[in-house]
Amino acid sequence: MTDASAAPKGRLELTLRALVLGCLLAVVFTAANTYLGLLVGLTFASAIPAAVISMAVLRAFRTSTIWENMTVQTVASVGGA
Repeated sequence: MTDASAAPKGRLELTLRALVLGCLLAVVFTAANTYLGLLVGLTFASAIPAAVISMAVLRAFRTSTIWENMTVQTVASVGGA
């Protein structure tokens, strides 16, 4: 009997480049949210822009996976909130 929740072999989700890119996007989105929040009184949800930007940046790496994109999006949106 196999465990259905076991990760497939070779699945890279938490990598150094995903964490670094997520942290960089979090810094940018946090600064933008702070600026907009103080200036206009409104902030934006950073999850979708983070996912789109990370897809564009990670496409440069041929070995990137969709799970890395999910990690970048999660780190950036949590940091940007």
